[in-house]
Amino acid sequence: MKIIDFHTHIYPDKIAIKASQSICDFYNLDYNFKGSADELLSKGKKAGISKFLLLPVAVRSEHVRHINEFTAYETSEHEEFYGFGTIHADMNDILSEIDEITAMGLKGIKIHPDTQGFAIDDKRLYPMYDYVRDKLPIIIHCGDPRYEYSRPEKLRKVLDDFPKLRVIGAHLGGWSMFDKAFEYLKDTSCYFDFSSCMMFIGKKETEKYIKGYGADRVLFGTDFPLWDPVAEVERFMELNLSNEDKAKIAYINAETLLL
Repeated sequence: MKIIDFHTHIYPDKIAIKASQSICDFYNLDYNFKGSADELLSKGKKAGISKFLLLPVAVRSEHVRHINEFTAYETSEHEEFYGFGTIHADMNDILSEIDEITAMGLKGIKIHPDTQGFAIDDKRLYPMYDYVRDKLPIIIHCGDPRYEYSRPEKLRKVLDDFPKLRVIGAHLGGWSMFDKAFEYLKDTSCYFDFSSCMMFIGKKETEKYIKGYGADRVLFGTDFPLWDPVAEVERFMELNLSNEDKAKIAYINAETLLL
């Protein structure tokens, strides 16, 4: 079965180890992978993954353009890669950067409210939501008990305010608060990836949320370099889902958003 990994991160070789260690420290996880492009391709090939979506995050607004240029370069160098662009609420002109993201050939936008320090429903983002609703999808990190920025109720507010916005709620719409996310988001048009979920909630709970949201709205993701793509594919293949639903999750839904 073809597999598109809808949730990965890579870093320039000279800072990859430091960057990967930093994100592991943020989540109090063990460091396992350095997060380079070559490593992702190698690990992904062993897992049977053919395409990867790169999701960059700029913690500071002045780093946005450089990070987007790096992502665009990697997608031009490797046919296996798709890329989203990063933005930051502190930017003076987010809409111009959206135009640059499109011009670079990037396929959407990634927001990580908890590491970037602004809420999903921050009013500074509303012009962007309005601007991209019929142009680019947005994937948003959702859920962390330590922060208010990425709570599922904030995503629900944005979806209510911008019903045509194409949003992917990462981590089943609310990592560590999965039931709350389902309560707020089940009747929206939001998509969901289940990266960084299966190893925490187990097979039966993962199946429950996939069936609750519907396989038409769920995407496979590994969250590399936090987790091993081989192990994540094995967990996915063990789920009690029909082959048709697995195909939707593995690549069909991703192609709908990327192509």
